[in-house]
Amino acid sequence: MATVKVKINNIEVECPSTATVLEAAKLIGIEIPTLCYLKEINAIGACRVCVVEVKGARSLVAACVYPVNDGMEVFTNTQKVRDARRMTLELILSNHRKDCLTCLRNQNCELQKLCIDHGVDRVRFADDNLEPQIECSTAHLVRDNSKCVLCRRCVAVCKKNQDVAVIGANDRGFATHIGSPFERNLGEMACVSCGQCIIVCPTAALTEVDDTAKVYDALADPSKTVVVATAPAVRVALGECFGMPIGTNVEGKMVAALRRLGFDSVFDVDTAADFTVMEEGTELIGRLNSGENLPIITSCSPGWVRYCEQYYPEFIPNLSTCKSPQQMFGALMKVYYAKKLNIDPRDLYVVTIMPCTAKKYEILKPHQQAVDGVFDVDAVLTTRELGRMISNAGLLFKELPDEDFDPAFGISTGAGYIFGTSGGVMEAALRTVVEKLTGEVLDKVDFEEVRGVAGIKEAAYDIAGKQVRVAVVSGLTNTRQLLDDIKAGKVSYDAVEVMACPGGCVNGGGQPIQSGFTQNFNDLRAIRGSALYQGELDTRPLRKAHENPIVQELYRDVIGEPGGKNAHHWLHTKAEARPKYPGLASEQ
Repeated sequence: MATVKVKINNIEVECPSTATVLEAAKLIGIEIPTLCYLKEINAIGACRVCVVEVKGARSLVAACVYPVNDGMEVFTNTQKVRDARRMTLELILSNHRKDCLTCLRNQNCELQKLCIDHGVDRVRFADDNLEPQIECSTAHLVRDNSKCVLCRRCVAVCKKNQDVAVIGANDRGFATHIGSPFERNLGEMACVSCGQCIIVCPTAALTEVDDTAKVYDALADPSKTVVVATAPAVRVALGECFGMPIGTNVEGKMVAALRRLGFDSVFDVDTAADFTVMEEGTELIGRLNSGENLPIITSCSPGWVRYCEQYYPEFIPNLSTCKSPQQMFGALMKVYYAKKLNIDPRDLYVVTIMPCTAKKYEILKPHQQAVDGVFDVDAVLTTRELGRMISNAGLLFKELPDEDFDPAFGISTGAGYIFGTSGGVMEAALRTVVEKLTGEVLDKVDFEEVRGVAGIKEAAYDIAGKQVRVAVVSGLTNTRQLLDDIKAGKVSYDAVEVMACPGGCVNGGGQPIQSGFTQNFNDLRAIRGSALYQGELDTRPLRKAHENPIVQELYRDVIGEPGGKNAHHWLHTKAEARPKYPGLASEQ
């Protein structure tokens, strides 16, 4: 790669010729502040917080988009630069509701940090009477435009990563605001509830619907038995809420914290993921034998399922009918565990901790009731909500001992453990399907071809004399490309794994929020995903779902055969075509 030499604050740096000033400065340990910039997603130079002086330039330039050239001289911290940044921040604050002490993002707000770093200790142009501008028409998201800084990160990620584009900049000038077309509520649009807009928002303009009050109420109700289960991706991200390095595996401390919050039992959704492998693997084998409705497409990601129902209903027959691990866990709790405790399923309150905001929507969908009239899951909390509950309870998270999940839904295999990263579902299924089809024990259970953060991954395996072609895709823009290629006959597969969020659940919309700078220069997906693969090796001696003794016991004594009558009643669901714009459809 061609390189150039530039001087930044009189320090020479050699950098790629394609670099921006922002990237070149990072190479010598200089963090140029940004607000609107997200690498490869939102490079528009709009906020002007990243301005620097370039020798010979007639005005300050935006470092996030300004390319380097050989011999360039840059100054990032002159009086002129500092004054310009402070003025920009004051102007942003003039139209920003400043209830910082009670704000959900207090101490984790990029605007707040920029103001502290740049000595903005007064606001000369403030509108102190700015009222909240709340829009909360979905099960997963709250928008407050009184805290929006018009960075357009949410707009960019919704369009470029997720191919949904249900939000944008409405009006012009001082009236500009982020909203949906025709000022529709988000609940009337084709939003898929992925929450990717939340994790890129630099302020509290976008937050998840907070369901902690419902959980506190259940914990305080003596008539309720309250159980909780955590998704695999949560354990490699929760530590970030308490200042721990990205990707730290805090499984044991997480379990200890949940017990101290008062839950009656603390379980692992990984166990239910093993059941998902059994059901989905059985379904795949049946379709391979019949040749019908191929490729089979995974149904674990509710954001993807909703996208399919609204944008690609022609692929609904290809969707696996399996419930997601979350819903299988809830179903088994209501059908099996309540009976084991000799209590009414209505008195068993099931809480899940998820990296995903779409899970809040999923629990309300039809056909998610293994017991008639009783939803499988009662409440979903994101990783962030759990972090707040731990802090509010005064728990010293880093000092908690490591504790184990409760039996029996605390026994899981490595197959369920890796569900949280792109490729994990496919690899887990292959470990079981290959052994079932061949009748032989796998010498090597790692299917490394489907691992990694690439948007689309492909592989082919010879299984029992048949070539099985698989694809793994994450991010809905990549998903559209893959589905269009399948429709056009350009590619052909037997099985496809889809995760709505780029990189999978480890990068879900409910995960801890990192600053734009951290996101720009660290691959959160890869770091958290690697922690899951390492955690599997370190903590799960059993690595195939069908080896799980709890799975074997429940199929033998309660459920019957995988794919059988009880399994279909309790562990399967169905998808249904939905109007892309429900608000408009209801008026026709």
